[in-house]
Amino acid sequence: MGEGRKDRLLKLFVYQMNQDDPKKCTSKRLNHFGLVKTIYHISKLPKKVIVLNPYSEEVLFPGDRDIVLWDGLMVIDCSWKRAEEVFLTKFRGINRRLPILLAANPINYGHPSNLSSLEALAAALYIIGLKDEAEKLTKVVKWGPVFIKLNENPLNDYSVAKNREDISEIEKTYF
Repeated sequence: MGEGRKDRLLKLFVYQMNQDDPKKCTSKRLNHFGLVKTIYHISKLPKKVIVLNPYSEEVLFPGDRDIVLWDGLMVIDCSWKRAEEVFLTKFRGINRRLPILLAANPINYGHPSNLSSLEALAAALYIIGLKDEAEKLTKVVKWGPVFIKLNENPLNDYSVAKNREDISEIEKTYF
């Protein structure tokens, strides 16, 4: 990691599609607390940001840290019921999927990979070694810290993976 990058402000983005119940929307809570920048128009999406895309072939791993620190991290906030359709769109940026983790949100608790926007951002930050920032995000909802506790072992293992192949092996170990 370049020395000048560690002092940069973390750039977290949400492309908000308004497909979910606003009262249960974790990205709206993150926005309310000033922890993310919400984007409502596709033309405003950053060009080089890492986009968390559950359908991407490439998995996020600790080596993606510099990209996140320099250009940012983004989730697409959409309904899981429409996710496949939504992700047919080619979002600009560097698409990465998260390794398999269990959801802690009340709607998908215990389901592999059905993460809320908050869980996805927190997982990505944790995996690239920004654990304090990940934990800070989880504190905006009651069940948030449960996500880290529920996935503590795989998250710790993912965060020390040397490459994408290691991530695949770790996924097989847990899931």
